[in-house]
Amino acid sequence: MTDTITTPAILILEDGNIFNGTAFGKIGTATGEICFNTGMTGYQEVFTDPSYFGQVLIMNNVHIGNYGVKAGDVESDSVKVKAVIGRNLEDQYSRFMADASLQEYFEAEGVVAIDGVDTRALVTHIRTQGAMNCIISSETTDVALLIDKLKRVPSMNGLELASTVSTNEPYFVGDEKSVLRIAVLDFGIKRNILNCLVERGAYVKVHNAKTPFEETEKFKPHGYFISNGPGDPAPMDYAVKTVKQILAADKPLFGICLGHQLLALANDIPTFKMHHGHRGLNHPVKNIISGKSEITTQNHGFGVDPAAVRANANVEITHVNLNDDSIEGIRIKNKKAFSVQYHPEATPGPHDSRYLFDEFIALINTN
Repeated sequence: MTDTITTPAILILEDGNIFNGTAFGKIGTATGEICFNTGMTGYQEVFTDPSYFGQVLIMNNVHIGNYGVKAGDVESDSVKVKAVIGRNLEDQYSRFMADASLQEYFEAEGVVAIDGVDTRALVTHIRTQGAMNCIISSETTDVALLIDKLKRVPSMNGLELASTVSTNEPYFVGDEKSVLRIAVLDFGIKRNILNCLVERGAYVKVHNAKTPFEETEKFKPHGYFISNGPGDPAPMDYAVKTVKQILAADKPLFGICLGHQLLALANDIPTFKMHHGHRGLNHPVKNIISGKSEITTQNHGFGVDPAAVRANANVEITHVNLNDDSIEGIRIKNKKAFSVQYHPEATPGPHDSRYLFDEFIALINTN
């Protein structure tokens, strides 16, 4: 294991702010868009969520790594965040089921991290100034050199990343003898979303992001699931085309996060880049249909245009965010299609919203 305790590390923001700390994980340099997660647990699931691809993540909770890492606590086959920022990144852990420490995990996964940062001040700054690119380095503290490299990092706005994290080859999950078949378009799907579908009796085929509708139809699916994923949905014309074809075929459809944004775009509702996004396990959402509120797990930096949603006669708002009134759920009135901006599988997080998977299955069964 690399001794990183005394190795200095530096974080430079796009606006010129500099934070100093010590190295954790791999010694190296990493860049990406900075964002923050407000969750207190589930850091390993967060790190492996493909929706974080291309981002440098601030963990708000003071102690990260205190219960180690476990092989089964992942949402994909590798860490997807570009780098991690923490106040106290812990090498020591106290969970008997753990396989390794966070330091060992980051080294094995090649993750650069910076420890000892005043994350409270940093998050306050991002909440005020908005999301921006940043660079972390534990191999050099040459500010001029790092700033020059940071200038060449592309903006997340307009960046198509979903096809980068999508599966290269289709694969199946569940019992092939099941009478219920669901086709999944993988834009960066989390494993526990698939688990939620399989637990409800579905046999699932996961397709590459750019799979043509004609190809997905060969599976003879009873319904379609449009997954979460990273990046800007606006340049994903290929995905919007597929969603439109699914709607035209009158197939039941359920979208989560990026899938929610793609369903909106398929109905001529534009998306926009949020000031700093929603990421955490504690975001309150109101279900307009039932009148009940839910504590939700979220991870997104883009949203759907509220004015355009309200102006669209074919779209019904089903969920709203109680913090900022952003659109958290929609339903297409003349189709069997709905979506939510948050993550009802909620790993990590509360399971207030898992009923949505039941509603999707019920929608398919009434088709």
